[in-house]
Amino acid sequence: MVTHVRAEAQGDERGALLSFLAEQRGGIRRAVLGLTEEQAASRPSASELSLAGLVKHVAETEQGWVARAKGEPPAVKRDESNWHECFRLAEGETLASQLAYWEQVAAETEEFIRSAPSLDDTFPLPDAPWFPPDESVSLRWLCLHLIRETARHAGHADIIRESLDGKTAFELVALEKAADGQ
Repeated sequence: MVTHVRAEAQGDERGALLSFLAEQRGGIRRAVLGLTEEQAASRPSASELSLAGLVKHVAETEQGWVARAKGEPPAVKRDESNWHECFRLAEGETLASQLAYWEQVAAETEEFIRSAPSLDDTFPLPDAPWFPPDESVSLRWLCLHLIRETARHAGHADIIRESLDGKTAFELVALEKAADGQ
């Protein structure tokens, strides 16, 4: 998992954006290293957030935004009635299954962004109270939005993990390197 984003090759804006997104995904993935299903699903603070729920949410969110950019509906439609379900595992879902799904979503995001004719290509924002009506955004905006969304939740993941067992991001990087034989 990426812990440092190297400078992009000259003119490789897509590569730079995708690398920063991969770095933030890595922060969340590191936060679940070595946890049991029960630990990953637990909510150690006043918040409703769990690490497993965060993994599910970021995977679902990334898939939904890329689907919209492709002109397709998101795999899971969320609204006020079921929004809470994107932050917790449903029956039959596991942390491992959500991580695998997110890996698939990440590969699809990379393929889509790399194959798009231009990062200036646009798509309409969804109809939601927090977006201006009838506005479109670029694929560049999409990448930046996914980086922001994932980074925000990577910070949540750090706090939740430290609340669970005291492990900090520094310790998790070392744990990851040990698991990778480095």
